[in-house]
Amino acid sequence: MNTDKYVVVDIETTGHSPAKGDRIIQLAIVTIENGLITDTYTKFVNPRRKIPMFIQDLTGISDADVAQAEPFESYATEVYGKLQDAIFVAHNTNFDLPFLQKELQRSGQPKWHGLTMDTVELARLLYPTAISYKLQDITADLDIELGNAHRADDDAYATAELFLQAKKDLGLLPYETLALLHKRSFQLKSDLSRLLYEETARKRNSHRNDLDQFKGIPLKPRTKTPDKERGHYVPKTDWQDRLSEMFPNFERRESQFRMMSAIQSTLSDGEEMVIEASTGMGKTIAYLLPAANHALSTGKQVIVSTYTTHLQDQLLWNEAGIVEKFTGEKVSIALIKGLGHYIDLTRFAEILYGEDESYDETFTIMQILIWLTKTSTGDLNELNVSSGGQLLLDKIRRSHTRRPRREEQAYDFFGYALDQAKKADIIVTNHAFLLNQPNSSNSLLDNAGSIIWDEAHQAVQAAVSQYEKTFVYTQWKYIFGQIGTAEERQLYSKLKSAADRSGFASLAEMNRLDSLFIGFTVAFDRIATILSQDFAVKFREQKHKKNSLLLSELPAPTGEFAELLKLLNEWIDLSQTILRKAENIPEQSIEDHLVIADWRYWTQELMLKAVEFSEIFVFPANDEVSWVEGDLRSLPNSLSLYKRPFEVKSIIDRVTAPIRGEKGIIWLSGTMTVPSNDRFIVNQLGVPDSVAVTKYEPPKDFYQGAKVFVIDDMPDIQQVSQSDYIEAVADAVIRTVLVTEGRCFVLFTSQDMLRKTVDLIQDTGLLDDYMLFAQGISSGSRMRLLKSFQRFQKSVLFGTNSFWEGVDVPGDALRAVVVVRLPFTSPDEPIFKAKSEMIAKEGINPFMHYALPEAVLRLRQGFGRLIRSKEDKGLFIVLDRRIETKSYGQEFLDALPKVGVSKVSLEKMVTDIEHWYNKQ
Repeated sequence: MNTDKYVVVDIETTGHSPAKGDRIIQLAIVTIENGLITDTYTKFVNPRRKIPMFIQDLTGISDADVAQAEPFESYATEVYGKLQDAIFVAHNTNFDLPFLQKELQRSGQPKWHGLTMDTVELARLLYPTAISYKLQDITADLDIELGNAHRADDDAYATAELFLQAKKDLGLLPYETLALLHKRSFQLKSDLSRLLYEETARKRNSHRNDLDQFKGIPLKPRTKTPDKERGHYVPKTDWQDRLSEMFPNFERRESQFRMMSAIQSTLSDGEEMVIEASTGMGKTIAYLLPAANHALSTGKQVIVSTYTTHLQDQLLWNEAGIVEKFTGEKVSIALIKGLGHYIDLTRFAEILYGEDESYDETFTIMQILIWLTKTSTGDLNELNVSSGGQLLLDKIRRSHTRRPRREEQAYDFFGYALDQAKKADIIVTNHAFLLNQPNSSNSLLDNAGSIIWDEAHQAVQAAVSQYEKTFVYTQWKYIFGQIGTAEERQLYSKLKSAADRSGFASLAEMNRLDSLFIGFTVAFDRIATILSQDFAVKFREQKHKKNSLLLSELPAPTGEFAELLKLLNEWIDLSQTILRKAENIPEQSIEDHLVIADWRYWTQELMLKAVEFSEIFVFPANDEVSWVEGDLRSLPNSLSLYKRPFEVKSIIDRVTAPIRGEKGIIWLSGTMTVPSNDRFIVNQLGVPDSVAVTKYEPPKDFYQGAKVFVIDDMPDIQQVSQSDYIEAVADAVIRTVLVTEGRCFVLFTSQDMLRKTVDLIQDTGLLDDYMLFAQGISSGSRMRLLKSFQRFQKSVLFGTNSFWEGVDVPGDALRAVVVVRLPFTSPDEPIFKAKSEMIAKEGINPFMHYALPEAVLRLRQGFGRLIRSKEDKGLFIVLDRRIETKSYGQEFLDALPKVGVSKVSLEKMVTDIEHWYNKQ
């Protein structure tokens, strides 16, 4: 076989199964020899059957295109000849090669034999931070031209260029990394070990001096932020002139300038301010520029806190350049996240030099080895790994229970991030991390001159989540399965063997460890059985299979709780004693060292579980609520218990109270108020009544491209069955999508209703020409679904809670937002239920003072997805008639920007939209 010759193949087909009659409709082969593309071969193929419409839409290949082409049999001999004496390459060899083999076999050709290389596997390995490995996505990331995706000729050529680029990038890796990769490469699904062998052999005597190393693992070297003189800068407040000079097409926004000046003044005076800034205000720049002014002129840092780590990254990379251009100074902006975001290199090294247990684990280790030569942050969220790979990432996250030794500290990514943050002008972090800061000399708050809370309304949710405790049946059972008993060939058996060899634990100690483990796992099963039985009794009359209720509504087996905790704590104490003795053994084999490291990890996991268990079941607090969730079809496997605080004022006060009156505090959000209560959010945040809410509105014509429709002939959601309502929703969504030609968000409050609606729409076949992306159904994270939605002209995204806010789809990429139900929290939701009861005891109407304001805020956030600039045009369609039939409906409409509202039938809306588009 010629290892310098590769044939890159791509096929388009009528479907996925040649056994069921599917056939090739286009074939392309690109030949690479000695690193160069030497030949291209492409043919349309007559499948002798109709091409399904969705395939025609996907590929752009019609029946007419293949009508004059020959059937595959006419090309089979030529194709088989091109495959000889070469390595087969494709973007997903598991599809292209088996399909091609079947066609060759059907045409009388022998089965092809040879090495295969999959560019999906290669790209996942070599570019571990890419968001997507679909051909059009990864080629776009690498600036490789792809004319028409899903056309075999263009796809094959792009795949060939992708392969050559990846091969080149592989050759840039250091020898030590290549050697570690090659050692594991024999477990890969395609024959990439051949590539790795060739590159390792080529670089055997070549060593790079530009990388650091930790225990033989090459790392990208770190750049230290130098100390600099502070306090000699004069703040620049000629906002308009400087921004107009920086951006020739700068859009003047008077309210933005007023907001900048107000923030500047608040920071300078060490005061507190609450700002509601509508969409389109340019609020990020409006607070970053005053923040930079303040930090550079006073020498005091400004902390900017966002809700999600994604927003952190976005803020850092998108806006940092503008800040430096505006100030004319070098502005150091540091990003820091919670400890668990960062890799523990010692833990990774322990796993690296052990034996891998699965393909996912092996592959993720290889991805990390490449990533470590490129990452400056060590933030594991940068990696795009499989679900199996996520289990490995969880094992190598930095933990509060293990402090790095002195020799490790120079390579500790979290320590590095903390050091950078302490030297920065502006620190960008997230609410959860900020709320977890201690009031000590080591706190980020120590040198902070002020704090800006962006998306401040989400500080409430962040504080609640920060103190959430969970008891999830499957998580506990997974840990038990990893540890095992003496009769099972799991980690305990390996530890016992290591103890026999090294003598760090006696037979009596190991037997006692096993006995305690059996004791608390039996107690655990007994508790799970009791809870499941009581839970099932509560809901035996219910039609819904998934339910939740307050823990206080179930009989509490307190004796069993105490027994489990007693046995578990005894096991933890003994395990830690054994670990201390094991770690003092001077010389250990790599195998024993890894076993001890694994045992330490799972002991720490059970320590965390023990704390959560005690706080939920044994030592409940009065200001917290606990509830149980489960699916009656799969108890106890589906059993989950949660505990959260009722209110968060005291949690947030730990950060704000010590600095209030001395340092500037800015609370900033697009949705801080509702028409009936301007202080709905600020009261939850603990902001003093003396601090008013200042509102900044966008220009008058900002929402001129928006239109609101309320559909008045939808069935009343409270008068019909769920199935009837879903049928009406599906019809409304289909007709909306057809008239807008896609680019719609459809927002639900229930995952169950979303799933049933999508299923019904797919059953009709009326939107077969559209790409439908559904949260909880389509694979991928929220951001990946959003990116997929934006890629296609004719697409629809069905989302629940997390899509009501925090996603940005500017321009024509989003034409309509459809609200299926007014976003009220379910009255059976445990926290809502408990909080409502508490409010009612104070003589306050929980619906008017809690449920309604929350729903109104969420609707405002949903509208905010639609119009992101004054050039945007879009439709906001409400299907829930309660917005017009209930007395509280006007509260929702009053909360929206002043745009035209049409209360019309579905038929009339479709006609009006057609006219509206014609005018555009």
